[in-house]
Amino acid sequence: MEAALRVVRYIKGAPGLGLLMPAESSSTLEALCDSDWAGCLQTRKFVTGYLVKFGGALISWKSKKQDTISRSSAEAEFRSMASVIAELTWMTGLFKELGISIHQPIHLQCDNKAAIQIAHNPIFHEKTKHIDIDCHL
Repeated sequence: MEAALRVVRYIKGAPGLGLLMPAESSSTLEALCDSDWAGCLQTRKFVTGYLVKFGGALISWKSKKQDTISRSSAEAEFRSMASVIAELTWMTGLFKELGISIHQPIHLQCDNKAAIQIAHNPIFHEKTKHIDIDCHL
């Protein structure tokens, strides 16, 4: 009950905030992700980012310097894809709980062909085995 009251107080205190949804918008989720491999010159850690759109309106975004150091740009992009997929999984469950149906499949855009091939290949090889262990276990 306390959580519901906090939400109501927040909404009451921020009447000008909201999401602009086009009138002809559909109930589709779309995600875009990208990473900056070894972007930090001191630590060689990469910055990953993603955004999620619902019906053409931006509803979620994140940019974060990762805790791990990737061995390749493909690994950095694959980790970026994994983080946005976790967000999409959570959002799909939330929309389902709210009674909003989502058109499937959800489109995820990534600009790295090697990362897309790793995602499509269910068999991990010697050079990508560490990615499987880090991202899936």
